[in-house]
Order: sequence, then C-alpha cells, then structure tokens
Amino acid sequence: MYLPQGVIPAVLLPFFEDYSIDELSYRSHLRDVTAVEGISAITTNAHSSEVASCTFDEQRRVLEVTMDEVGSGMPVVNGVYADGSFEAQRIAKMAAAGGASALLVFPPAVYTLGQRPEMAVEHFRRIAEVTDLPLILFQYPLAGGQGYPLPTLLKILDAVPTIRAIKDWSGNPQLHERTIRALQSLPSPVNVLTTHSAWLFSSLVLGCAGLLSGSGSVIADLQAKLYRAVQRNDLAEARRLNNLIHPTAEVFYGEPAVDMHNRMKEALVLLGKLPRAVVRPPLMKLPDQEIQKIRKALVLAELIE
Repeated sequence: MYLPQGVIPAVLLPFFEDYSIDELSYRSHLRDVTAVEGISAITTNAHSSEVASCTFDEQRRVLEVTMDEVGSGMPVVNGVYADGSFEAQRIAKMAAAGGASALLVFPPAVYTLGQRPEMAVEHFRRIAEVTDLPLILFQYPLAGGQGYPLPTLLKILDAVPTIRAIKDWSGNPQLHERTIRALQSLPSPVNVLTTHSAWLFSSLVLGCAGLLSGSGSVIADLQAKLYRAVQRNDLAEARRLNNLIHPTAEVFYGEPAVDMHNRMKEALVLLGKLPRAVVRPPLMKLPDQEIQKIRKALVLAELIE
C-alpha cells in the first residue's frame, strides 16, 4: 500500500477564458511538475485545482487526464472535497476506480458551526467503508471550526487505520510540533505532511515526513531541494534555499489567503508555463500591481530574470 511521504506538489487547473478546462495546458503543467527530481507524488482535485468550483464529472475528467498523463510513473493523490459523507463516498469510489493511489480528505464545511468527535469519526469511517486506499486527513486551523482537536484526531486515527498521513495546516507552530511528535510516534505511525508553505523551513525542521503544497505547482524544485537538505541535516544549504523560497511565500500567502492559488497561476504565466491565469468566480483576476509583486518575487527567487 502506498505510504504518503516526501514532496507532493498539488497541481493547478488551467481554464480557458470561458472558464472551461484547458486540458492541453493542464497536461503540459503535469509534465512540468512531474519532471522535477525528488518529488514523490502529485495531488489533484484539491484547493490548488479549484475543486470547489468543479462538478463531480469535471473532477472525474481531471483525474482521467491526470492518470493518462502521469500513468503508473508516479502516485496520484485525489482530493475528496464534500460537505456530506455520502457525497464523499461517491468521490472516493470514483477516485479509486480511476486509479488514484491515495485520497486527501477535506473537512466538511458544516464543521464551521461546530463538531462532535463522533461526527468526524463517522465521516472517515464511511469513506474507508467504500475504499481501502490510504487516506490523508486534511487538518485545518482549529479557529475556523474545521480543524480536529488533537484528542479528536487521535480518535479518528484509532477508528480508521487506513488513514496513513495528515496534511497539517493547523497554523500553530506549537500545535504543529505536538502533532508531529504524537502521530509519528504511534505504534502504527501516521505521517505528518506539512502544508505550512508560508514557513516551510521552520516546519520541516520539526521532523515532518514530507510536505503537500500548492506552491509546489511553481517551486517544486526548490521544495524538493529544501526537503533533502533538511533530511541530511545540511542547515547551511537549507537556509540558502529558504532564502530563495521566502519571497514567493510572502506573495503567495499574503492576504486574502483565498487568492493563494490565483497568485500561483499568475506566477506560471510570468514563467511562460501557462498561457493565461483564468480563475473561476467568485475568484477574480488579480490587479496589475499585485502581479508585479509576484514578478519581483520570482526574480528574487532566481526563477526569472
């Protein structure tokens, strides 16, 4: 069974001006990202590919194109983005039939109104009921209501052993370290994949088993090199790489956070890797002033002259 670990970029989804999916540009993007040395898998149908604006049939087609382009050459993680457990089951079954190697399970939006531990356990139990694929639990910040408190998280992991990793977006360094220590020291360890790309260097040195990040759609090479440097305890090289990554993190993860992947699309246009940076409403085109900040960050990262 596939074990989620290492550097896992989450890819973007290009659109035409009429908001339909640009499959040719998506294939080109997949080839570009998967050619990076040192990545262990890719993720699709997630935040970075604007899954919230994609229909079930579009998500199925995105996975079909991904598998056709990537094939058996690399594991593919497919997102399970659903507010209800039955819809989550439907997506999980589709992804398993479509060839995904693992599922990234997003928390239902209803949790913004509050949650009980048994709700979270049942949601994952029902997904695991329809597939034996390894699951990656997406841990959101606790403040928004969609994150799982550590006691709840441990109950979920105990009840659903096919959860083999979490994507930690707790946003709290102290809780992040506590989670890494707790999960990776379990009798059956559960890998912690950081998605704290705004402070990736700091996060990785705490001992994460990898990273799963949308900014890998742009800087997968830098992320892979940073991860390797941390793994071999080469702090000087890790600091050098972090200095290159830092300008992109500053612009990608600025306010409002909802525009993070919008900014990454603009970066790929500036790098000549996408023909356009169309996003689906309610997301909107970035103003020219912000695009120039992205260009400056790419220069500082030595990705563009």
